[in-house]
Amino acid sequence: MTTTTLIFYILSGVLLSSAVMVVTTKNTVYGVLFLILAFFNAAGLFILAHAEFLAMILIVVYVGAVAVLFLFVVMMVNMETKKSQRMDRRYLLMGIFVGGVLVLELVVVFMSWNTSPEAFELIFAPQDGLSNTHALGALLYTHYALIFQAAGLILLIAMIGAIILTLRQRENVLKQKIGDQLARQAKDSVQMVDISPTSSFRNLESLDDSATPRGRTSRVS
Repeated sequence: MTTTTLIFYILSGVLLSSAVMVVTTKNTVYGVLFLILAFFNAAGLFILAHAEFLAMILIVVYVGAVAVLFLFVVMMVNMETKKSQRMDRRYLLMGIFVGGVLVLELVVVFMSWNTSPEAFELIFAPQDGLSNTHALGALLYTHYALIFQAAGLILLIAMIGAIILTLRQRENVLKQKIGDQLARQAKDSVQMVDISPTSSFRNLESLDDSATPRGRTSRVS
């Protein structure tokens, strides 16, 4: 057994163990930490496959952004552990059914798995003098350009859907209405009053309150 094979088995074992712990752990914070550990081991497997760019993307994007965001969200939400530990029997049968279908699909895939002899030669760049990153970019933005754009559009739709689902309309909240402010005129807001020098400010009480749309004007006593 070579060193590369030993490292592969170690990373694969830790990856599978951490993935199982993500699903089975009852503490959500521990689940996110196990998810970060799974991402690191997956990045190590990419490095063994000479895909350094994918390994760096996995660490920077998923570990540095997504997993940390999950961790902060879980810590800020402050979920009640006792309620989350209670299993609702209404969803037990559905969970068993979905899990059984997933296991059946995995069994079918593993039974029909066939590795091509040329698969191990494809881990390197197909062209001489071209790195894996350049080869991946050339393949992604030429042959799979439409699929790549469609994936970005699906992510955009998912982001908009998440914003719409989490949007809440609260009552008795003052909001700025730009259209009403721009359509407002001076005659609707300002009232010109002629006051003689001998009159008092108390005489302003005789003015009609309906002259201003906002009600009675303020006065100095």
